[in-house]
Amino acid sequence: MTAYDGAPGDEATGATVRIAVTGAAGRLGGRVVQLLADRADADVVAMTRRKLPAEALPPQVEVAVADYTDPPALRAALKGVDTLVFISSDGPDAQVLLHHRNVVAAAAAERVAHVAALSSVDADTASPFCYAVVNRLTEDLLLAAGIPCSFARASLYVEFFQAWLTEARVTGLLRLPAADGRISLVARDDVARALAALAVGEPTNRHHDITGPESLDLAGIASITADAWGTSVTYVNIPAETYRAETAATSLDPWWRYAFSSMFASVREQRWDRVRNDYAELTGRSPLALRDVLSGARRPPG
Repeated sequence: MTAYDGAPGDEATGATVRIAVTGAAGRLGGRVVQLLADRADADVVAMTRRKLPAEALPPQVEVAVADYTDPPALRAALKGVDTLVFISSDGPDAQVLLHHRNVVAAAAAERVAHVAALSSVDADTASPFCYAVVNRLTEDLLLAAGIPCSFARASLYVEFFQAWLTEARVTGLLRLPAADGRISLVARDDVARALAALAVGEPTNRHHDITGPESLDLAGIASITADAWGTSVTYVNIPAETYRAETAATSLDPWWRYAFSSMFASVREQRWDRVRNDYAELTGRSPLALRDVLSGARRPPG
């Protein structure tokens, strides 16, 4: 597969491909739309649950309003689409899996020729992490439907994990139930570039692990955070029971308390301790490191 770096209009050859992107109103989906929008060989359809302001997306992008719970609308949005960039829904796991079933059914009915699907490094029905189970079941649904696929199995996003780091910046303590688990945190922009690269290529019919350049335990993450932000941050491993009790006393929604607890259980099992070169092979770029994202380092142009 030819490496693609996401530059607008780069390597535009052959017939125009119609590419739809689910979750186009979100930060990841919106970034994928931006990366694809100016390519001369791509007509982009931004699939959203609700109508967006005109300025929210590039003017050349077509917008299709299609809720994950509305199969007819999903089919209408995917009519004539060659490639679907399938970005996960959100919410409780049973709801997400229902949404994903609807998308897969619509893609199969409309004979979409290629699905570039977001998944996770920990895509495994044996994982304690609720969304890892959903991701693996979604992969299985796509494979069972017989749709040519390419899976971007992403590690945990730096930007997602940054919520805990920002709190630690204030308190000086990164108190989490991760034991000595290691994580190859990845920049959200790198995940978007990997999905865009998969979308403009032929189906690979396999998964690609999209990880950061290093796998770190929480003490290492705390150390880099302290250095990048010029403050004291120390990791404190706490029991899972303590984490559940402390978060129960906050305003965090009960579902997310469960989801985060199950995620840290998977971290403790070393399910995110993986560094691969797949991102560089897809894009011709090196992935951003945790320090780069926290310090606001900018990529070179192109």
